[in-house]
Amino acid sequence: MKKKVLAMLLTGAMVLSLAACGSTQTAPAAEAETTETTETAEPAEVAEETTETATEESAGGYELALVTDLGTIDDKSFNQGAWEGLTQYAEEAGVTYKYYQPQEATTDSYVETIGLAIEGGAKLVVCPGYLFETPVYLAQEQYPDVTFILLDGEPHNEDYSDYVTASNTMAILFQEDQPGYLAGYAAVKDGMTKLGFMGGMAVPAVVRYGYGFVQGADAAATEMGVKVDIMYHYTGAFAATPEAQAMAASWYQNGTEVIFGCGGAVGNSVMAAAEEANAKVIGVDVDQSFESDTVISSAMKKLSVSVYDGIKAFYDGSFPGGSTTVFSAENDGIGLPMDTSKFTNFTQADYDAIVASLVDGSITISNDVSDTTTADLTLSSAKVTFVE
Repeated sequence: MKKKVLAMLLTGAMVLSLAACGSTQTAPAAEAETTETTETAEPAEVAEETTETATEESAGGYELALVTDLGTIDDKSFNQGAWEGLTQYAEEAGVTYKYYQPQEATTDSYVETIGLAIEGGAKLVVCPGYLFETPVYLAQEQYPDVTFILLDGEPHNEDYSDYVTASNTMAILFQEDQPGYLAGYAAVKDGMTKLGFMGGMAVPAVVRYGYGFVQGADAAATEMGVKVDIMYHYTGAFAATPEAQAMAASWYQNGTEVIFGCGGAVGNSVMAAAEEANAKVIGVDVDQSFESDTVISSAMKKLSVSVYDGIKAFYDGSFPGGSTTVFSAENDGIGLPMDTSKFTNFTQADYDAIVASLVDGSITISNDVSDTTTADLTLSSAKVTFVE
């Protein structure tokens, strides 16, 4: 039986003592407002819930917590993917759980919200996104008896001079160039030769997605003996904007057949333009086929798998704290959602073959992110037009 309780918690004058941990940002505690959503999972064999049982379960707090990154819990991206993994484990194991939404995207606000989760009884806190690298760096020392799972990053201080993944923290990275490669390869194999990549901020994860996308398209084009043109741009943010939609619309008008929308809500701008142009989109991070009929596939990080596996390891006593785990094709941590993809020529057998080549190492992908423009790539059949 699952009980959902929605609550808005005003944190009042709560101030965390961050100075000792090296924080240099101004704490917003006086006006901070944090959204908490409760999900309580109970063992399947319990047929009824009494008031006394609910009180006893709540008295110990909520063991599993997720603190959201920018966006909402149902963002069809990072937050939602991580939340699905957490809730799946919690409901299977009968563990209580809750998510918390920071008021601001600052280190102080994130650390404060992590503290609220721990006050609420959290034994393990999931932090999805690279913006949690510094908050987790601070929290892992401040709360040594609490376990942390950091998605898409490694803990470091604010000036990047000290990287420390403590024994109570599991850092998770993804080999984004691989799902990007699969998406570009599949698009060209499906018959498309005019592609686009529209990224958000040029952070390493986004750059790796783009580099993989270009190299996959180039490989497929070389195999088929065709030439491919790729428009390439970073919007500089992860928001849906009229400017991003207008640029995507202009690409479609000039013949681009599919755009890889790689950067949170940037994809929504691309989808809006594609809907008007009756064109195609490749989603990112999670299966975004439910967002728009224009989405033909998505370059996925299997976020739910990584979170589920990390939580399971915690309860099994095999938690890989103090280290970084990389999810890739080799451990089924990335991929395309072939069940919902809308390819006409690219088949499941084609997909299985290319994934196998990634797993056995016969395909290597350049993922050096020092040059974000792809100018450093050696391409045989693809031409990239970088748009400032």
